[in-house]
Amino acid sequence: MNKESLSLKPTDIEIKNLCKSYGEKTVFNGYDLSISAGSVTALMGLSGAGKTTLLRLIAGLEKPDSGSITGVPDTVSMVFQEDRLCEQLTALENVSLVLPRADKDTRSRQKETILRHFEQTGLDISKNIDSPVSSLSGGMKRRVALVRAMLYPSVLVLLDEPCKGLDETTRELTINYIKKERRGRTMLIVTHDEAEALSYGQNLIRL
Repeated sequence: MNKESLSLKPTDIEIKNLCKSYGEKTVFNGYDLSISAGSVTALMGLSGAGKTTLLRLIAGLEKPDSGSITGVPDTVSMVFQEDRLCEQLTALENVSLVLPRADKDTRSRQKETILRHFEQTGLDISKNIDSPVSSLSGGMKRRVALVRAMLYPSVLVLLDEPCKGLDETTRELTINYIKKERRGRTMLIVTHDEAEALSYGQNLIRL
C-alpha cells in the first residue's frame, strides 16, 4: 500500500445496524454509533457487554454478521487486553518494530524518543534496557505495549484497558501521557474505571 492510498486525517466513523453473535450469545443487535473524527471516546460496561468486540470489529479483526462500519482509516494502532509483546525482544526493540527503520544516524534519536515516552508513563527500564521484556513486571509490559501503540503513526488508536494492572500514581501518569500524545487522533478507550473514563474529558458511552 503506497502513501497516497493511506487515510492520513481522521474521518468520522459510522456504525449502522451492527449485529454480531457468537453462537447463541447476541452481543450487538442493530447497534448504531457515530464517532467524530479526532474525538476521544471512553467505553464502559459490564463484562461481556461487547466493549472488546466493538474494538475488534472496528479494527477489522472480527467481521460483523450484518450492518456496516465505515470511515475507519488505513492506519490503526491498538492495545489489546493482552500485551502482545515479542517476549524475547527488549522493550526498546518491541517499540522500534512499529517505527521507520533507523539507520546509523537516526538510531540514537529514535532510542531517545522511545525512552522519553517510557519516562512519561513512569517507566524506568535503565536496569532492564538489554533484557527481554519477559523479565519485566506486568505493569511495565503494559506501558511498553501502550508506548508502542502511541508511537505508531496511526490515525485511529484503540486502547483496551490501557491502565490495567497499574497503581494509582502510575495510572495518573499514564492517563496524562495518553492525553498528551493523542495529537488530534481519534481514540476509543475501554475502561472499567469511571474516574478514568471521565478524565479523558470527551465522550462516555456505556454498553
